[in-house]
Amino acid sequence: MGKNLFEKLWELHSVRELPNGQTQLFIGLHLIHEVTSPQAFQMLNERGLKTAFPERTFATVDHIIPTKSQSRPFYDGQAELMMQELEKNISANHRIRFFHTGSGRQGIVHVIGPEMGLTQPGMTIACGDSHTSTHGAFGALAFGIGTSQLRDVLATQCIAANKLKVRKIEINGALAKGVYAKDAILLIINKLGIKGGMGYAYEYCGAAVRNMSMEERMTICNMSIEGGARIGYINPDQTTFNYIKGREFTPKGGNFDRAVKFWNSIASDNDASYDGSVAINANEIEPMVTWGINPGQSVGISENIPKMADIKPEEKGNAKLALSHMGFEEGMPIKGAKIDVAFIGSCTNSRISDLREAAKIAEGKKTAKNVKALVVPGSQQVRKKAEREGLDIIFKDAGFEWNYSGCSMCLGMNPDKLTGNEICASSSNRNYIGRQGSPKGRTLLMSPAMVAAAAISGKIVDVRDYL
Repeated sequence: MGKNLFEKLWELHSVRELPNGQTQLFIGLHLIHEVTSPQAFQMLNERGLKTAFPERTFATVDHIIPTKSQSRPFYDGQAELMMQELEKNISANHRIRFFHTGSGRQGIVHVIGPEMGLTQPGMTIACGDSHTSTHGAFGALAFGIGTSQLRDVLATQCIAANKLKVRKIEINGALAKGVYAKDAILLIINKLGIKGGMGYAYEYCGAAVRNMSMEERMTICNMSIEGGARIGYINPDQTTFNYIKGREFTPKGGNFDRAVKFWNSIASDNDASYDGSVAINANEIEPMVTWGINPGQSVGISENIPKMADIKPEEKGNAKLALSHMGFEEGMPIKGAKIDVAFIGSCTNSRISDLREAAKIAEGKKTAKNVKALVVPGSQQVRKKAEREGLDIIFKDAGFEWNYSGCSMCLGMNPDKLTGNEICASSSNRNYIGRQGSPKGRTLLMSPAMVAAAAISGKIVDVRDYL
């Protein structure tokens, strides 16, 4: 019996089995940012410990950094203190590379890792952020960790972890025009539930996945956590190798060729076994929009919000809360719902391909008068590339703000926040109550192209009508 990629990489990175049954797992790449790292460094300092392998840790600033102006000191005093704390910890660990705002490579941690070639197949990757699952798109085991585990990685380069089960999710067929990876993962979460992946790693495969670009694959893996899975991954293939070749931190020359041989060897065997499997028909996926207060509460653009009679008994309470909070009625169409804000950004959808798709919709048009619209590139490099292509001009001419890189309105830990009960069409990953900075704010998740179409229309529309 063959093995899947998860089993192969778990074995390769296992140091030993601990007395409690957990595995001491070696972490190949550690990514940190300004919000979750200060407490971990403090724990090390209190114990008189040093960072064991600082060359395996890379830092950036993304969560609290403002996106309209990044001049220092930050307007938000708390954000400035967090930034200073990160800088102090970096200076005390001289071999930790820091991609600060003056480096030209600052950005959302899950955007800059892949774009610089830090993220590679066969790795174990950890970060104090749940959406670390993004990096699994490259054939890596990538997962978010808590503060105590962050401390453990800094001190030992290892964590204690429970081995997961693996579910294969096969997306067959081809995505139609106007349907994106964001729609595919929203549908998966809708079908399997926000707790369906608990205790699992998700392996995505099938013709639709094989035909996706790396940036689309990152979107799929990014939101695995919204489906309850700890890890989401895709087997590495030629698309993977083509993407990472020549990037700053990837092997060069003959070393790259040798690496490819190894990367091919870690892919799941044809006769690998799984703890479950699900098949999705890509031809039946349409643009998706969330209507509630968790990412599993979604419908296709042609569908209506479910009626309470059709909702599972165990989900009725949350559905009633969602309808009350959102101001929606059961059975109403999602198409036509008015919006106040349109946000294109986040670690889910802020890469150059996302901006290109949104710009196709915005070009030559104007945002609705009642809509505040903003575009926040995922990194300084994405921003520069977009400006070279003239995408910034397209967005600004249409009435969008064109901001600096950061997490922005995805989580509202910076000045980009909803006000009152504003309703936002968002390309981000979570629609929980209060997620975008206002306890009364309302979030509708969708693809960047759908967000652009909503910004132009002032309401939720079918982006396929704009193509």
